[in-house]
Amino acid sequence: MTSGKSSLKGIIFDNDNEGQEPKQKDMKHYLTREAPLDEPAIVASISRHAHPLENTADLQPLLDRIGDAKIVMLGEASHGTHEYYTWRAQISKILIREKGFNFIAVEGDWPDCYRLNRFVKGYDTDHKTAVKVLQEFNRWPTWMWANWEIAALAEWLKKYNTGLPANKKAGFYGLDVYSLWESMEYIMQYLQKTDPAALKVAENAYRCFEPYRKDEGRSYAHASAFVPELCQAEVVGLLKEIQRKLPQYNTDHENVFSAEQNAMIAVNAEKYYRAMISGGPNSWNIRDTHMANTLNRLLAFHGEGAKAIVWQHNTHIGDARATDMALEGMWNTGELARTQYKNKNVVLVGFGSYQGTVMAGQSWGAAMQVLQMPKARKASWEYLLHGAGEENKVLIMNDFSGDHMLMENHIGHRAIGVVYNSLHERYGNYVPTVVPLRYDAFIYLDKTTALHPLHIKPDGDQIPETYPFGV
Repeated sequence: MTSGKSSLKGIIFDNDNEGQEPKQKDMKHYLTREAPLDEPAIVASISRHAHPLENTADLQPLLDRIGDAKIVMLGEASHGTHEYYTWRAQISKILIREKGFNFIAVEGDWPDCYRLNRFVKGYDTDHKTAVKVLQEFNRWPTWMWANWEIAALAEWLKKYNTGLPANKKAGFYGLDVYSLWESMEYIMQYLQKTDPAALKVAENAYRCFEPYRKDEGRSYAHASAFVPELCQAEVVGLLKEIQRKLPQYNTDHENVFSAEQNAMIAVNAEKYYRAMISGGPNSWNIRDTHMANTLNRLLAFHGEGAKAIVWQHNTHIGDARATDMALEGMWNTGELARTQYKNKNVVLVGFGSYQGTVMAGQSWGAAMQVLQMPKARKASWEYLLHGAGEENKVLIMNDFSGDHMLMENHIGHRAIGVVYNSLHERYGNYVPTVVPLRYDAFIYLDKTTALHPLHIKPDGDQIPETYPFGV
């Protein structure tokens, strides 16, 4: 699911090697230069190197840049923009169909996304359509994954997977850490069928957390200030018990993996909620390390040569070392992937737009609304891209490696979260960024529109006229 709880996220904003922080490579000096931007020179450079983007055939420069990469991360500058979802879907389809990518992993909750994964693989006999599965995504912000754009992609995945052997079916998974109670419930349902003895361990852990469920962990965070290891022993014990018993769980191979993943979520969610109370970068880092580790587990599960597509916000996929996040001691999944898998195996693709509408709430938990997104701030990355022409563009960052103005200055780059108020844009929503170092490629869409949620109103769905969408 989305950030918002540990947030620098009105702008927006876990550990195999626990206690060892990823090493920060020295990009920080890129954030210290304060010099007037030569805007005409940057605009001219963008115009010179940009590739027009009108249809999927125009994605070829991006596909050439991706080459034989193992991981392709596709960003977004908001959590509520139709075009980000549809272009990411088109890119993902090509990567799955033509380059053998095994799965899509998103900034979403594991239990919800795992249900969709079972649907697209043809294992779900209870739900006849993707819409029915997605309507069960009930955690706010529901629109982020319960939308018609994802329904269209899921139906495509199911059709693509039909007739393929299990090890060739393309999957859909959630990377996030927020689903503590849903994960605990999944574990208990699973153990009830497979291991009644271990079920008692799960029930003990669940009872420990149950008093704190009503407010998504905030009361747990406060209580842990007085009792620092409140439920830690219970969830760690549960994970150890499940891992010890894994060889005995000879049922559905992927369900066994899911049970262990849910136990890991419980451990890291407890750690995350405990970190919330102290502030600082720790809760953000716990969350992004958990997402990076989940990606690693999925790649290992899919076997040697597996390839992954990741959908997350730009603030997660764009290398944190090329932003002011590094100065705050924060890292993210894009940086961790580059560090672990080396640059040639990882391609980070940012997205952005100049103006339009976006789906968001005006406060945490508020009703979703179609909100106006004003023209980008002067001298921002999006403003400069618009200055180079109103057409949509693909930019390959290697082309800008000799552009000293872009390489030596941090430029504001718009970032909109699930909570958004355009009146406050002048005070935030722009992340200082050395763009050619943050991404390997960038997709610029001049004017964008709000995506199409499923949970529009209680009396039914409104199917968009252009569903299932094309570009």
